[in-house]
Amino acid sequence: MIPRQAYANVADNSGARKVQIVGIPYAPRQYATVGDVVVVSVKIATPNSPAKKGKVYRAVVVRTKKEVSRPDGTYIRFDDNAVVLLNQYGEPLGTRILGPIAREVRNRGFTKLASLAPEVV
Repeated sequence: MIPRQAYANVADNSGARKVQIVGIPYAPRQYATVGDVVVVSVKIATPNSPAKKGKVYRAVVVRTKKEVSRPDGTYIRFDDNAVVLLNQYGEPLGTRILGPIAREVRNRGFTKLASLAPEVV
């Protein structure tokens, strides 16, 4: 669960390093979980990268520190909160995904992210 105003790492090579969640448009809750689309603002970015500091993007949450329950009764949690930036067509902005992503992301329809990720947990 990631609330508004929380910071998250960026798990792709778009050039952004740290983002702040400014909105959760499609969730009926006040927080986002794995697989949710959120609106983020880039806070830290590398120089000469496609993602610039201060720009607003849509992103999908791929990892959360708070555990996520699965239908079979197991739980999964990660070491950090991480997102992958999306372009206006819903495709990933970067060309690589860094670190593992949760299976719930693939189940929510982001199959392109799942194919780019080194590991789907």
